[in-house]
Amino acid sequence: MATKEQTVEEKLKALFKLQTIDSKLDEIEILKGELPIEVKDLEDDLAGLETRIGRLRGNVEDIDHEIAKHNANIKEAEMLIERYEKQLDNVKNNREYDALTKEIELQKLEIQLSQKKIGDQEAQKEIKGGALGASETKFETRQKELEVKKVELDKIIEKTTKEENKLKKSSENAAKKIDDRLLKAYRKIRGAYRNGLAVVTVERDACGGCFNRVPPQTVIEISLKKNVIACEQCGRVLIDDIIAGKKVAAEA
Repeated sequence: MATKEQTVEEKLKALFKLQTIDSKLDEIEILKGELPIEVKDLEDDLAGLETRIGRLRGNVEDIDHEIAKHNANIKEAEMLIERYEKQLDNVKNNREYDALTKEIELQKLEIQLSQKKIGDQEAQKEIKGGALGASETKFETRQKELEVKKVELDKIIEKTTKEENKLKKSSENAAKKIDDRLLKAYRKIRGAYRNGLAVVTVERDACGGCFNRVPPQTVIEISLKKNVIACEQCGRVLIDDIIAGKKVAAEA
């Protein structure tokens, strides 16, 4: 916040200085491009794939357990059939024969049922296994993409971090010299435009932001520096070449 009442010219100079610093910060962000967003999206995608892969692996393990259980049932049924068939050789009457024959048939039905369930489980395993393989392949592809993007981003960050930190500190220092109301308006305007320009010069009687014509009387008022004047079309603060020509280097 400004510590004393400033003239309009001082306010405009302070605003232009802040805009100059912030524009340099914007240039660094442009240099990074979409990489930070792409890295975050890939990381989120990988996290989702990891969860899906874990779930599918669990499904396959459950199916394997079910298949093993049915195979054990078949083995047990076959052992019982073998036992009952041996007992048939020693039956003493028709009732024992019929009972053993019935047990043998029941065990054969049990085998058929288990075999059917194994077939169903194997079909499910094929489906889940296919989905698992596709997810693992996709995970590997995304992982490689992420590694490449991170290397690119890390190189840019390594190159720009020192300058970016210095500019951020300079921006904070410059902002302290602007009163709260004007600073709030400046930041609101900056946020409204992709290029982040809130303070622009009048160039050939046109706004340097939206390029709409600035009335001659307004151009004169801007040169007098008695009021902070905004473009009637885009709302950006307008300054003349004199203010722009007096910009100073960013403070550390």
